[in-house]
Amino acid sequence: MLEIRNLHARIEDREILKGVNLIIPPGEVHAVMGRNGSGKSTLSYVLAGKADYEITEGEVLLDGENLLEMDPADRAAAGLFLAFQYPIEIPGVATMTFLKAAMNAQRKARGEAEMSTPDFMRAVKTAGTDLQIDTAMLKRPLNVGFSGGEKKRAEVLQMALLQPKMCILDETDSGLDIDALQVVSKGVNALRSAGRSMLIITHYQRLLNYIVPDVVHVFSDGKIVESGDKDLALQLEAKGYADFDGAAA
Repeated sequence: MLEIRNLHARIEDREILKGVNLIIPPGEVHAVMGRNGSGKSTLSYVLAGKADYEITEGEVLLDGENLLEMDPADRAAAGLFLAFQYPIEIPGVATMTFLKAAMNAQRKARGEAEMSTPDFMRAVKTAGTDLQIDTAMLKRPLNVGFSGGEKKRAEVLQMALLQPKMCILDETDSGLDIDALQVVSKGVNALRSAGRSMLIITHYQRLLNYIVPDVVHVFSDGKIVESGDKDLALQLEAKGYADFDGAAA
C-alpha cells in the first residue's frame, strides 16, 4: 500500500528526514515511536504534501503511484488521509458543511456523483454513533471551541466518511483523557480492513493498548532504526529510547 524508499527531506537548511525506508502492506497497522524532535511528525507532513518541506532524495509510492508528484488534494483523492496532532480551528465553516464538501470533492475526483443531502446525513449519523458525536457538535464551526476529545473524534469521523486507503494518525492520543482515548481508538479499530493500511505516530505505548499494531518501528534522528512486533513498544515503555540513541549514525 505504502512504500517509502530512502526518503530525505529538509526545511530551510536543516535536514530532518535522513533516509527513511518503510513498507506498509495492505491491511496492516504500523506504529512509529520515537523521541520528540526525531522527525516523526515531519514524516507525516511530507507524506501529506505540506509546503515548506523540500524532498532532496528518495521516493514514496501509494498503491504503486508516485505520491511525491501529486499536490496535497490529489494525494487525498488517491486515498491518503492525515489526522493531525493539533487540528486547526476554522471559524465560519460549519463542520457539516466542511464534511459534505470534502466527501463530494473526493467523489468528484473519483468520477462519482455527488452525495445527496439525505444520503450524507444518514452517512454522518451512522459514522458518528460509535464516536459519540451528536448533530449539535457538527453544527458548530470546525474545531472551534472543541475539546481535545471532540477534535480527535471529528478527525476519525472524517476518516470514516472519506474511507481512505492509507491513514496516517499523527499523535492522535495527544490531549485525550482515558475515556476519549477509548472512544477514538474504537472508531479507528472499526476502520481496520484488508484494503486499508494505517501508520500511527505516537510517543507512548498506551495508545497501542487499544490500537494494536502489526509492526512497531523506532524512529531516531530522521530514520527508522529498529522494527519489531508489539512487544517492542512494551520494551520502549519500560526502558525508554536510550538504547536507540545514535543507532541512526
